[in-house]
Amino acid sequence: MPGVLSDALAWAVILTFVVGVFSRRRNERAARYLTVAAWVGFAVFWLQLVPHFAFVHKSYVEGILAVIAVPASLYVGYLLFDGRDSLYVLSRAVAAMGVIYLPFETIPAFTLLGIAVPAPRGVLMETVAAQTGFLVNAFGYHPELIVGDQGYLNTFLFFDGDHRLTVEVVLACTGLGSIAIFAGLISAVKAPLRRKLRAMAIAVPIIYALNLLRTTFITIAFGKQYMQWFVDEILFLFGASDPYMVSFFISDRIISQLLAVVVLVGITYLVVRELPELLTIIEDVLFVVTGDEYDLESELGLNRPGV
Repeated sequence: MPGVLSDALAWAVILTFVVGVFSRRRNERAARYLTVAAWVGFAVFWLQLVPHFAFVHKSYVEGILAVIAVPASLYVGYLLFDGRDSLYVLSRAVAAMGVIYLPFETIPAFTLLGIAVPAPRGVLMETVAAQTGFLVNAFGYHPELIVGDQGYLNTFLFFDGDHRLTVEVVLACTGLGSIAIFAGLISAVKAPLRRKLRAMAIAVPIIYALNLLRTTFITIAFGKQYMQWFVDEILFLFGASDPYMVSFFISDRIISQLLAVVVLVGITYLVVRELPELLTIIEDVLFVVTGDEYDLESELGLNRPGV
């Protein structure tokens, strides 16, 4: 996220979601207004991220998704205000996603009773970097793992001749975002704990393992400059001028991000087979996107208990 104000906005929105969805049993009217307000705040949150994804991060996929998320969030808020109560399940999911993700994004290192407590993001990034390094070495490449700009041991150093190339494992490279999404979805529905745990056991290991393969692929492709294809066209497409970045743009911003969408759809299918209650959320999302009602339970041949 871009900075302190963005982090503060994220926490404000997520806490509004939490208060809204968990106050429903006590005060339906207040819960509805709070949850609708949370969706409006969610739209504002994504709106302020659009420039970051599009111009700083230079990610077309994330930039487009952020743009789409703005009207989609406003529309969900409108539908919930208009009485589509099934959207409380999606609201619970967003609340859970935020509670899982934001501590890693926002909590800094601190000292408590003389004991130094590291930043959660740093621990996670260094862990993923170490595991990525193991795989990179297994493929026969041996870059040096050094301390990066954020002060963590999360950066691989390559050389192309005399030119220095660094690949940094940041929070977005850890798979945490995707894990938080599935954990939020799974926790939001009403289902036996045993089936929820089985669904988590499907989603989390697959996401984590495939993410390690992704970071390994990007590290090698960029560090060894293996994808210097259509240099002028790629630089123009991403508004960049450094030709050494072409392999990164192709391996990460194009190949990896597009494959990630396909993979997440596949994981969703596997998880839904174990936890059909998630169909309520998926049907609501499809309704928001298309305006049509869907009966995925019949189409997929699943039996969905109440949510």
